[in-house]
Amino acid sequence: MAETTADDIDRKAIVLDYFRRLDRGDDFLDLFAEDARVFYPKWGVATGHDEIGAMFGDVGSTVNAMAHDYETFNYVIDGDVVVVEGTSTGESADGVEWRPDGTPGGGRWCDVFEVRDDRIQRLFIYLDPDYAGADTDRYPWL
Repeated sequence: MAETTADDIDRKAIVLDYFRRLDRGDDFLDLFAEDARVFYPKWGVATGHDEIGAMFGDVGSTVNAMAHDYETFNYVIDGDVVVVEGTSTGESADGVEWRPDGTPGGGRWCDVFEVRDDRIQRLFIYLDPDYAGADTDRYPWL
């Protein structure tokens, strides 16, 4: 098993700061490099602060509230790459609550970060963007 370094601790702290700011509704763009790239399902890839801000604005308009469960995050750190698996709870813009209990919709996610020079260079977000679980007609198992 690899030894945890001071750089690993710093990268993890930057990632955790991102989630905390996101949940509080605080500005977090300063955590990203000027030319950072962020992927969000059904939105695509945003490059640079302006596009990243627009993307998070679009995504943010689909939720009223969100909270990540920091205490149960599962981190894998390998050099500049920080992978975080976790859960969230919240409420969609139309008032539907989500939770990580296995029901369709939001709750479980995995994010892949690249952190260099104390800035997030890349963030690719993997989750079901249908937080409320409304898109069920297309899936026979639901």
